[in-house]
Amino acid sequence: MKHEQSANAFSIPVRVYYEDTDAGGVVYYANYLKFFERCRTEWMRWIGHDQSQLAADAGIVFVARKAGCEYLKPARLDDLLTVGLEVERLTRVRVVFRHHVRRGDEELVTGTVEIACVDAVRMTPAPIPEFLHRKLEALQ
Repeated sequence: MKHEQSANAFSIPVRVYYEDTDAGGVVYYANYLKFFERCRTEWMRWIGHDQSQLAADAGIVFVARKAGCEYLKPARLDDLLTVGLEVERLTRVRVVFRHHVRRGDEELVTGTVEIACVDAVRMTPAPIPEFLHRKLEALQ
């Protein structure tokens, strides 16, 4: 999978499959949140961490706290999209990611997802580990 990384952004390609579309032949609105999740997960892998490793080694997991999207234009079957992220806001326990979905230079969807870091066992707020916090800061 080809990733595009700059000083403050990360993106992945996503192909639209039949399973991603609705009865009208366009990407079902909720699937954009799945695309956002894939982008965040691939970014974590790209920087050397995966979700299961963080749970096992650092005892933390990330949970979605809030999400919102603005749908500008539809994506359709077989489209090749670019799904990207930037960090909009960062605290010791939360990250607000700004996401976009583009087809070429055409912006289709924008959104934000607020993620909270929690203790993997107690499911209570936990600080983002310093090594990861520094990498998130670089995306601001």
